[in-house]
Amino acid sequence: MYDYKFIRIDISKWNNNPKEDYREIIRREARDGWELVQIFAPSLAAAGFSKYFEIILKREM
Repeated sequence: MYDYKFIRIDISKWNNNPKEDYREIIRREARDGWELVQIFAPSLAAAGFSKYFEIILKREM
């Protein structure tokens, strides 16, 4: 059985870049035993662009 963790990263509306370094977040979480499953970016805005994305992680319980 797995435990799952979801980390939301907002995207800047000014330059379309993530507001946090997602690579560093993944490295940090991996040190704590979390494994990357997927980075999910839903299309939410009217123009079809995402306002955020989620890092989905898992680890054994």
